[in-house]
Amino acid sequence: MKAVMECLDVSVRRGKRPVLHGVSLSLEPGEALALVGPNAAGKSTLVRAMAGLLAPEKGEVRLEGRPLAAWSRDALARAVALVMSEEEGPETLTVEDRVALGRYPHRGPFRPLTAADREAVQRALRQTGIEDLARRRLGTLSAGERQLATLARGLCQEPRVLLLDEPSAHLDVGHELRLFRVIDEVRARGVAALAVVHDLQRAAAWAGRMVLLSAGRVAAEGAPDAVLQGPECAAAFEVSVRGHRVPGLGHPLYSFEEGP
Repeated sequence: MKAVMECLDVSVRRGKRPVLHGVSLSLEPGEALALVGPNAAGKSTLVRAMAGLLAPEKGEVRLEGRPLAAWSRDALARAVALVMSEEEGPETLTVEDRVALGRYPHRGPFRPLTAADREAVQRALRQTGIEDLARRRLGTLSAGERQLATLARGLCQEPRVLLLDEPSAHLDVGHELRLFRVIDEVRARGVAALAVVHDLQRAAAWAGRMVLLSAGRVAAEGAPDAVLQGPECAAAFEVSVRGHRVPGLGHPLYSFEEGP
């Protein structure tokens, strides 16, 4: 299958500090790709470069075969949605209005919402299970509720690529399960999803493929079980990793201990 998005030898600096070094990866339509790695590995920087928020010093990111620089800002926003864990909005804004911001790339500035826009907003609220929060103001929400509203805003863009930076941060287990279920429902319609996931067990259970970043480079890539039980993972996190098979469970349960 042809990739919908590609990073080709991407290197990025933040100020004077090099963060990414020659990173290459691809993302196919409908794929679930988990991006994992220790703190300061460059995961968030890579996601922002893929969203067009950071320009590579070297290499390029391509969307549907075209460099991101060849896309207009609105066209890129219609195709790629970025959902960040610490994304904020004005505390007086309602959840419904927050989600409606996802329609901006479709309707342009100063234009009222169309019937199609309003339906997209309601669909995103239903998908994330927060219809009852629609008239609540952001300042009254829990951190987890804010995160679901942020995901709904991304879904409201109706993107072809969904980039998520720690999407389950602040979520309890029930909301976390709902979030990944919603992402999978979107993927079933052909939307590619790349998520930065700190919980390696959750990443292994969700993703079809995993990319391990370490010190700004791709250290390993492949099936989650192979990546997590490989020597590169142990070295990157400075832990020993053991996978335990459980009857009836389709993936191992992992245990981690300090040291190699």
